[in-house]
Amino acid sequence: MLKALLYTTVLVGLSGQLSANETSHYQFDGPYVIQDKSAVQSASQQTAYWICNSKLTSYQVSQHSLKRPENCGNLPEPLLTDDVKQVMPDSYDGVKKVVALSDVHGQYDVLITLLKNQNIIDADNNWAFGDGHMVMTGDMFDRGDQINEVLWFMYKLDRQAKAAGGMLHLLMGNHEQMVLGGDLRYVHERYDLASKLLNRSNDALYGEDTEIGQWLRSKNTLVKINDVLYMHGGISNEWLERQLTIAEANQLFRANIGRPKAELKQDDLLSFLFYGNGPTWYRGYFSDAFTEAELDKILSYFDVNHITVGHTSQKQVLGLFDNKIIAIDSSIKLGEQGELLLIHEGELTRGLYDGSRQSL
Repeated sequence: MLKALLYTTVLVGLSGQLSANETSHYQFDGPYVIQDKSAVQSASQQTAYWICNSKLTSYQVSQHSLKRPENCGNLPEPLLTDDVKQVMPDSYDGVKKVVALSDVHGQYDVLITLLKNQNIIDADNNWAFGDGHMVMTGDMFDRGDQINEVLWFMYKLDRQAKAAGGMLHLLMGNHEQMVLGGDLRYVHERYDLASKLLNRSNDALYGEDTEIGQWLRSKNTLVKINDVLYMHGGISNEWLERQLTIAEANQLFRANIGRPKAELKQDDLLSFLFYGNGPTWYRGYFSDAFTEAELDKILSYFDVNHITVGHTSQKQVLGLFDNKIIAIDSSIKLGEQGELLLIHEGELTRGLYDGSRQSL
């Protein structure tokens, strides 16, 4: 709880009423936690901004626990911590159990139901996977209308997983890169209000001066756990030709995420990493022209037996090439259901929406 909440409520004259297809749900949003640089350069404060019934409310954060203002719906009340913004290793061995899923695209309710039914979280939406590792292979942003609910939930799981001896690997997908880089074509209309009231474009709401923005910018884009390599799109032969390492790529992604597309395109290596045949956009595994011989070279390069990807939508978690490729974009973005991948001591399992499980 905060010792003192100095609320400032701003009434903004919007042009007209909410359109007919907007619900009261869209009149509530946040929190957006933004850093305020003080006159003393060594110190800074954070301000939490909430949108409550289409009005902007803010207060200066005096403790790490944020309290939602009164009459502000059921918005997240996160516990802020710098622990989740540490850059973590991108290679792990000896992990006994892993759960992986992808492409949530703001479908918070489906995400919660799936994780709860598969006992990854408990009845109160807290981490229940012990010392296991959870991999989200990108695309939390865009399309859906509960982006911030998803982000703050994953932020919480990041903290809770570490405290339990486990780990959350939040990998950056092409839609994270798009939004942070100012490509806002797929941002849901719910977030137009936040941009208007805070006088910030949607990408700036997750800028380097924000809590969520700093958290996202600390994350990897690829991670290797045991004998499995995870990323959003896939690894193409071009990666092998460039002789890149996972560590080199992750460092370049972190250093350059948020730069405009035009700038990235001017650099040959960055253009590859962020676009085209790079690991967040590549879809080659699902082409009839892609061969198992090509795949075996890629697996050998990374010394893994499996590559797990999202990005290319399926109806279920799907294994290709005798499960050497595992596709985990199970179309959660449609808002109806979804699946996840479970790996326990090498055994591959589909975790279905109803809580049941099937061997892959």
